[in-house]
Amino acid sequence: MVLVIIAVMLGMAIPSLGQLLSRSQLQVAQMDFIAALQHSRGTAITSGRYTLFCPSRDGSSCSDEMHWERGWLIGHDADRNNQPDHGALYTGSGYAGKLTIRSSSGRHFARFRPDGSASGSNLTLLFCARASAQHVLSVVVSNAGRVRGAPASASQAAECAQTD
Repeated sequence: MVLVIIAVMLGMAIPSLGQLLSRSQLQVAQMDFIAALQHSRGTAITSGRYTLFCPSRDGSSCSDEMHWERGWLIGHDADRNNQPDHGALYTGSGYAGKLTIRSSSGRHFARFRPDGSASGSNLTLLFCARASAQHVLSVVVSNAGRVRGAPASASQAAECAQTD
């Protein structure tokens, strides 16, 4: 009888634990990106050089895509060709297979100026569990270079759930 009760309780708890794990993975990824973006901005300010934060498949060059779950890099970009000048300063591993991380259309990277600003339109990164709009987070980089995390809007959550 005790085993039956334990089995029933486990059956009820496992879905909740799965959702907790999924939410935790999203929060860790969001904080990881916030830290990397702030590091990139700080590097631009302290070095006095343009610094790039971009998606990367190989850890040595930027890829021109909207998906960031395979990884990213930070590098100086003095010639502003959207590629690191002398290799990456820092690389981050991805979340492929676990999460979908997608940038806003038209903005595939953040380039911080020596004064800490990030010219262009705001960059928004969406973080969602694969094929789920239940828990979606975002990271926004403003033109002034400010980095902030927030829950995604309902429309952003629906968009993130539909991505491949």
